[in-house]
Amino acid sequence: MRDDDTLDDPYAPSSPSAETEDGTSAERTTTATRLRAYVRDLTGRRRAQVALATGVVCCLGLTVVAQVCDEKPGAATRSGPTASSELAQRAEQQGAASRGLDRAAAPAPSATATPGDPDTSAPARKVAPARPTRPAPVAGLDEDQMENAEAIVRAGRKMGVPRRGLVIAVATAMQESNLYNVASGVLPESQDYPHQGVGWDHDSVGLFQQRSSSGWGPVGRLMDPEFATRQFLAALEQVPGWERMRLTDAAQAVQVSAYPEYYQQHEWRATRVVDAIVPAGR
Repeated sequence: MRDDDTLDDPYAPSSPSAETEDGTSAERTTTATRLRAYVRDLTGRRRAQVALATGVVCCLGLTVVAQVCDEKPGAATRSGPTASSELAQRAEQQGAASRGLDRAAAPAPSATATPGDPDTSAPARKVAPARPTRPAPVAGLDEDQMENAEAIVRAGRKMGVPRRGLVIAVATAMQESNLYNVASGVLPESQDYPHQGVGWDHDSVGLFQQRSSSGWGPVGRLMDPEFATRQFLAALEQVPGWERMRLTDAAQAVQVSAYPEYYQQHEWRATRVVDAIVPAGR
């Protein structure tokens, strides 16, 4: 402040400027300096105003939030345990509803079903019957001979022939063909069928060396072990009292062989073979 009670000009130079020939330049410099100072002052004021306004807005926001919390107690904690409890209750309700639908859609158990009963809704699995095991060859026979003996026993059992008749039939085939299905060299036709050797006893063929020319049947049929057995046993059953005869006499009554006593030697072997195929008591 001056002595005359007037304020100093803040934008005035610190010392009076001399009037020189460069007075115009000095005045311009002073004016530019004043403008820069004014701009700095104005910028500082605006920054202060913006900061003040920002502070007011924040205070107003906090006031509003406080009022909302005061009006709705507990609202600020909804995201805490209370919200989690409500979500859990809703999930439990939805789960119960879905479980109820599942139970309703499931078929009701049978009224007669009890725990442990087999499930009859699925088709029963078919189990293939086990094939009977074939007996091993006995009495010195090989596989082919044993198979032919089985065919004789099988055919006789189908006819209902007693066990004694089966033994006679097997013993007769042992003597006639050694239990092989033999074709005839005299009848080339017989060789067109499955056979296990060729014989030369006239036109005799098969296990029992039966002759088609004597009325035993067609050559092709006589080469079938089962058919040949039926022919022999049918003729044996026509012999009166054959069950009480010696084996060789019963066989000879059917075969009319030139060597009638030869059949007897095979009785023990034939008995053993039949016992192996059909155990006693069956």
